[in-house]
Amino acid sequence: PALPILARYVLDGLGLKQDEDFKAVYLDRAGDGAAMVEDGRVAALWGAGIGWPGFAAVAASASGARFIAPSADEIARIRAKHAFFKPLTVPAGSYPKQTEPIASLGSWSFILTLEDLPDDVAYRLAKTLHGNEATFCKKLAQACETTAANTVAAAPRPELIHPGVMKYFREIGVVK
Repeated sequence: PALPILARYVLDGLGLKQDEDFKAVYLDRAGDGAAMVEDGRVAALWGAGIGWPGFAAVAASASGARFIAPSADEIARIRAKHAFFKPLTVPAGSYPKQTEPIASLGSWSFILTLEDLPDDVAYRLAKTLHGNEATFCKKLAQACETTAANTVAAAPRPELIHPGVMKYFREIGVVK
């Protein structure tokens, strides 16, 4: 599960320990979190992505939500320790009753495969995903960031991108 791992990195960047400084509750289903906040079983909900359903559910509830994001100084501290995080802004209106943008940080999502995934399969996967970027963007705001160019820019090293994916990226002119 990615969310507990991201939480651990963010908290570590602030000098906090997820399982010592908090009473962390790990969910079998992320969708259960909003109901747990509503009925008081947990005090807060960790989520990810613009339009994340758990945040949307809490924000739309009668009691509403208070979004907690790191300050500019805290973002700098987190990024100094974990450089893979990038600054991001959650636009106003991304959630019910959210009238102001929220400065925060996040990480890019990657599809990880075994090294022996056949090149033609990786090529078709990349073509399916990136050949439909505009369609995905219309359906999910956070998908607007899922572009071939952002994948290339976010990869720690180009050689970590599968050769089949790189073939597709060369075809569409994202890499040479």
